[in-house]
Amino acid sequence: MSWKVRHEGSPQAIEGLTLAQIVEGLQDGRWEPTDEVMGANDQQWVRMETHPALEELIMEMEPPPPRHEEDESRLDMNPLIDVCLVLLVFFIMTTSYAAIQKMLETPDASSEKGGPPRVSKEVVKDRMIKVEVRQENGKPVFRIEGQEVSRDGLLPLLRRIAGDSHKSELLLDHDSEVPHGAVVAVQDAAKGANITQIHVLIPEDELKK
Repeated sequence: MSWKVRHEGSPQAIEGLTLAQIVEGLQDGRWEPTDEVMGANDQQWVRMETHPALEELIMEMEPPPPRHEEDESRLDMNPLIDVCLVLLVFFIMTTSYAAIQKMLETPDASSEKGGPPRVSKEVVKDRMIKVEVRQENGKPVFRIEGQEVSRDGLLPLLRRIAGDSHKSELLLDHDSEVPHGAVVAVQDAAKGANITQIHVLIPEDELKK
């Protein structure tokens, strides 16, 4: 028994089908209940949902899920968010760099005076113990407050003067020819005498260079 199927109102039809094939097509979703069929004994096209051979079957079938058409007007925001994040990181980095560059280019207010700090003779006399180191006859000579002393006598004399005068600072005046070890010996003796600050005297002619 041959059946024909066509979409509702369509001039084209599929012929040579069995009822089982039509039922299978309905279950697979190839045809809709509103499509039309014509059996061997039918004189005209009849909608599947009203055909006696298919009406009961279609009523038992669950309605097909609605078709969701993709909305082409909908924008995918993920690429836009990625671009915004990249721009945000870029602006943060450039802003930080500009701030650091501005700090580096800003002149230090303390540098306007220039050069090392200057100390008056009164401050040296009241607060500091003056130690001189001169290179004489090829060897360093140490003097504390004008009194010549040996390298080994630096610590005892500094300790005694610091205790008597309660001075906690030292002014070191040495020649450029003096060995570095002699300067270190004075610094070590000052620390042993609990002198907290050591100032190095720079000659006036050196300041003018």
